[in-house]
Amino acid sequence: MATAIFAAPLPSAQRWKTYLRTIRHPPSYLTACLLVSLGGLLNGMDTSTIGPVISMPAFSQKFGTFSSFLEGFVVSCILIPGAVFSFLGGSLSDSLGRARAIAIGALAFSAGAAIEASALSLGMFIAGRCIVGAGQGLFLSVCVVYVCEVAPPKQRGPLTTVIQLLITIGLCLGFFTSYGTVKIPSSLSWRLPLALQSGIAFFLALASHLYLPPSPRWLAQKGRRVEASQAWDRLGVSGAEREKDLLQGGDQVFEARAEIEVLPFGKRMQANLRDFSTVFRKESRKPMFMGVFMMAAQQMSGIDGVIYYAPLLFSQAGLSSTEASFLASGVSAILIFVFTILAVFMVDRWGRRASTIGGGLVMLGCMATMAMLHATGSVHSDRGIGKWTVIVTIYVFSTGYSMTWAIGLKLFASEIQPAATRATATSIAQGANFITNFLVAFITPVILSRSSSGAYFMFGGFLLLTVGVSIVYMPETRGVDLESVSHAFSIHNPVDLPIFKVIRNVVKKIGKRTGLRPASVHSNNSGSQGIELEGRSNARVVT
Repeated sequence: MATAIFAAPLPSAQRWKTYLRTIRHPPSYLTACLLVSLGGLLNGMDTSTIGPVISMPAFSQKFGTFSSFLEGFVVSCILIPGAVFSFLGGSLSDSLGRARAIAIGALAFSAGAAIEASALSLGMFIAGRCIVGAGQGLFLSVCVVYVCEVAPPKQRGPLTTVIQLLITIGLCLGFFTSYGTVKIPSSLSWRLPLALQSGIAFFLALASHLYLPPSPRWLAQKGRRVEASQAWDRLGVSGAEREKDLLQGGDQVFEARAEIEVLPFGKRMQANLRDFSTVFRKESRKPMFMGVFMMAAQQMSGIDGVIYYAPLLFSQAGLSSTEASFLASGVSAILIFVFTILAVFMVDRWGRRASTIGGGLVMLGCMATMAMLHATGSVHSDRGIGKWTVIVTIYVFSTGYSMTWAIGLKLFASEIQPAATRATATSIAQGANFITNFLVAFITPVILSRSSSGAYFMFGGFLLLTVGVSIVYMPETRGVDLESVSHAFSIHNPVDLPIFKVIRNVVKKIGKRTGLRPASVHSNNSGSQGIELEGRSNARVVT
């Protein structure tokens, strides 16, 4: 098997030889993951295109000038069908397979983007965006699951981040395509960026159908173990790298899935929908709720508010011309792309937990800075450093997000799910991501039209909440095979975290200085942990 480009650290000269050899003869699993990652490219292009498109003079001449409410609706209408079809994506991929679900979603995206590009009325444009959303909902969550299931354990983290890398490339491509077409004196200025998305989506649909190998884990869960072994061989993954219980054990799961497999398609779908309730069982609901929270928190950080409405934000910061705000938005996308490349190689060195907490604190600082500058009236277009401080802080926020939350949260939300419910739980989490994305996209222009600081305060509050939850409830999953990750999550005990150990050490030191000594850690009647301190008089203080 060809050596993976994301293998463990090697001496410098040997590492470069490994990179060059992998580029010349890439393993099939690497090619498959790169192909699937085109779904991220499409997501990035749509996200970065819609804001500039509706700001173009030719678009306004065709459909009129939008109020802040209508602008938010046109931008966000893609996300409700995205959420609905994301919830269905897990059952569909469990029934038809990951590759087929990706192909169907990409084909729907292509059709919707073509309708947008050829729209003759606002209603037709909105209908196209809804179809694009349905396609995104189908393939986005399945793309992450597919990469997690086909990548060897050591390469799973970096390969999953390639989806985010392609999202950032899509952001750059979308912004600069719009910047390049804005001066075309016709409707082609806004139709061309949308037509380009349609063509790329059609290529993804065709390639997924003709080339993409089925997921070996999906085949194994269907009870088709021989085909699963053949799929691993086709992907170029050696026996030593295949996780131990893929083709061994789990007989009850495999037999149950095999029974469903022989049913007609309609009854298979009904069986899969009935299985939807399994994610709410005791062993599955905790990781499912954590995945939902993390994927919702990703959007409530405000990142898509920044990307969707970058021209508006830069305009409020003092950049008056359309071309200047478009260019500033493109620079932001370039920074996101560059720092995502760094994050691809660092994701398994930093770890999921550290990058989530550290990245959250950086973004919280950025939101607090911009909120205070706008709230105190320190941002002026013609004087002072407030304008440039806001612009630079937007760049810092975007790069901080792309290096941490953009990669780690999606990977973590999929990793922690048990194998039997991974596709369904990941789809629910992606659906939560779509719903919160809708809320952000819809309310951001409305809030900005009333208060230049309100949106920053709101996003800062959610960032603070997420950092707190991550400190207490988020275990580290870096380098752990998928079958062990869910177990590590289930036994994660917040009381054992370093921060609580520090608190206990502080309590001990206080006890020594005050004549009290720690006696024991106990559970009170409510089940919570407490620390007893006993003094010479046998008095006890419980914290």
